[in-house]
Formats: sequence, C-alpha cells, structure tokens
Amino acid sequence: MVHAPPRPPADAPPVRVNLYSDTQTRPTAAMKQAMMAAEVGDEQAGLDPTVDALCDRMAALLGTEAAMFLPSGTMCNRVALLTHCRPGDAVLAHETAHILTAEGGGAAALGGVQITPLPGAGGQFDEATLTAAIAPRWRYGTPQTLVAVEQTSNLGGGTVWPLARLRAVAEIAHAHGMATHMDGARLLNAVVATGVPAAEMAAGYDSVWLDFTKGLGAPLGAVLGGSADFVDRAWVWKQRLGGSMRQAGLCAAACLHALDHHVARLAEDHANAAALARGLAQIEGITVEAPQTNLVFFDTRGTGRRAAELAARLRAAGVLVSAMGEWRGRACTHLDVDRDGIDIAVAAMRAAVAA
Repeated sequence: MVHAPPRPPADAPPVRVNLYSDTQTRPTAAMKQAMMAAEVGDEQAGLDPTVDALCDRMAALLGTEAAMFLPSGTMCNRVALLTHCRPGDAVLAHETAHILTAEGGGAAALGGVQITPLPGAGGQFDEATLTAAIAPRWRYGTPQTLVAVEQTSNLGGGTVWPLARLRAVAEIAHAHGMATHMDGARLLNAVVATGVPAAEMAAGYDSVWLDFTKGLGAPLGAVLGGSADFVDRAWVWKQRLGGSMRQAGLCAAACLHALDHHVARLAEDHANAAALARGLAQIEGITVEAPQTNLVFFDTRGTGRRAAELAARLRAAGVLVSAMGEWRGRACTHLDVDRDGIDIAVAAMRAAVAA
C-alpha cells in the first residue's frame, strides 16, 4: 500500500527531485493561463462550454458515444462500478487492481460490491485465469457482472496490457454476460509506449476513463466514457456522490491544454524512467524491475535496508520516492523531473545505500 509521505521536520531540506508519484505534478504557467482564459458555466446543468468541449473530445479519443467530467479517477471507478453493478454483485479484477487495493474499500462500502482477485504476473491476468474464475450462474451463487482491467497496471510495475489480451478478456467477459471496465488512469502512457490509439485499446470495454492529474499534469479531473445510456445512468451516481460541479471549465481547460501539449512528451518520462532504472541497477543490492512506462519499481532486500528506511534517507537528501512494501520501492517520472533530476536521484540512492 502506498502511504502518504510523512510531513518532513522543520529542518528538512527542500525537495530537489520528486519521484513520489506523477500525481505530484504541478500545472505549468501555460496551463494556468489556459485555465484563467476558460469560458465557464454551470457544469451540472450542462452549460459549461469548456467541460462540454472536453467531454466531446474525450469521447472521440476513447471511441465512446459519450463522456462525463469527474473530479478524480477514483470517482470514475466508483461511479462506473455503481452503474454496472448492484449490491451483492462481484467484479473480477487483478489482485493488485486499484479498485481493490487503494480506494478505501469503496466498492463494498458504497455499492455492496465484492471484488474477486485474480492472480497474474505484472498486474495482469490472462485468458485462462479469467475463464477459470467465472462461476456457473445459479440461484445460490454471487452474480458476476463485471470484469475490470487497469491500463497501465500500477502495482504491476507500470506494465502495458497487450492489445490482443485486452480484446480476448473483453470477448470472454461478454460471452459470459458480463460488462467490462477499463481503469485508464495512465492509458495515454500505454498509448505513447505502444503507438496503439486509445480507442483501439478501449474497444470492447463498456466503460473507460482517463486521469489528467498524473503524467498529463492537470491539477484536477478525469473523464469517464461509455455508451450514451451508460453515461446517462452514471450521472445519477455522479449526483449521489456529490461529484457534480459548477464552473468546472477552469479545470477542464487544464485538461484540454494537457491533451494539446502533454501527451507526446510522455515519451520523455518513459526515457527518464529507463535511465533511472539503469542507474539504480548499477547500485549494489538494488534489484530493478525493467520499466515499460514511467514507473520504476526496485527491491531493496540486497542492501539489508527496508524500502521505507531508504526512502527516509533519500528524503533527507531532497529526493522523494515511495515505499510500496517492506522491500519494494517505487520511483515515478513525470513532467517535473528532467534528466538532471534522474542523475541526482541515482547519486542520492547510491549514497543512501552506502551510508
């Protein structure tokens, strides 16, 4: 589980390199200008032209009939599951999926929905595992109504689901009468890494969303897409959860700016992640998982120091990383980290291990 970084002591040095998460990105000056220039209205009443423009653009990008603007990706997951499922239903998802590990038990607490965890390397389950987990439908069984995937898989190491597997999973789910959902928090990282358009990756999925607060650098917002009927029903849950907004065009403008200026540059984050992985791998005792996108996971067992201890030593050197378990750490590249920052982080890790 990812814990929030502890509040640093008063004498802690300033943060020089923030690799804690791509959620740490800050809006650029140009993004702030776009926000201030946004035309706004009442989003809840459908009168905010900037929100409408974002939703239209996202529906086209994702290949869906309609889309809706929400404050966060977690709310996209919550609204989607509540729309697809009824209390007592089951969702099939990977055992490391965000909906299971990092949303405060929201599926159960708010929807009475249980999540059946599926195993698989790299945060992905395969077709055989999914098929084996599908139970016969009978009056005493738990109704299985939804299959969910996470593109890219966060705890799986930022891995990209191959297109063939995505399509096979969707076909199996639909053949057994289940709906499909794609947690697309870092979907565009997968798009940039593979060259496969988002609409192709999302084809066959009844709902899909994209987060703008990670590598795309917006301060707030995510967009959930699906059929017109799905989005219409999802609006009821958006209202129930308090996710309807007013002059949300200010935030939607940041998302539109990100689509125009921050997508292609995700390749820089991937290149920096690869450079970071190479540097960390040269430090004795650190074992690195080869990154596919912008997430670099490393094992500290060989150093004799737990991930949290090394994270604390790095913080004292002005570098932030995440401790994801007793021995597992994570560093996440994003638009606020350049190649010089990567060099600083590697040097700080080398010193922390040797100290």
